[in-house]
Amino acid sequence: MLEERLPPVAGSYLLWFFLARRQTIAIGRLGVLEFKRGWYGYCGSAYGPGGLKARLGHHLRVADRPHWHIDYFKVKASLRLIWLEKHAAREHLWSNLLEQLPGFSLPCPGFGASDCACVSHLLYCPARAGLRAAAAELAAVGTLTRLRLP
Repeated sequence: MLEERLPPVAGSYLLWFFLARRQTIAIGRLGVLEFKRGWYGYCGSAYGPGGLKARLGHHLRVADRPHWHIDYFKVKASLRLIWLEKHAAREHLWSNLLEQLPGFSLPCPGFGASDCACVSHLLYCPARAGLRAAAAELAAVGTLTRLRLP
């Protein structure tokens, strides 16, 4: 089981979701938004009790009471990949680096970034091929562990 492989230490993560078709999704206080078909990356960090294991465990389940913006999004999208780095604060760096890659964009300003200076922690890439460039970019700044969901 994937949850058993998650480390109970602090760190950063990047969730990759696939949205199979254009959808309108209500994202908490951000309102009702239109999302295109494609890949969405969500950068986050886990520094509370249980670290990455606890936070990613939350993201692997549907939230009974949505708390974060991603809790609303993940009900409609399919989580396919998890990238993580143990013992590193990378969520802001990753979102800023990936935003600069060709083909990537920020589809929803403020998403996941209400407590920082980033424009957004949600990135959009229309094709899976863009994820290879993203992996190379992030591996150049740290030790990236990549997990595929069944």
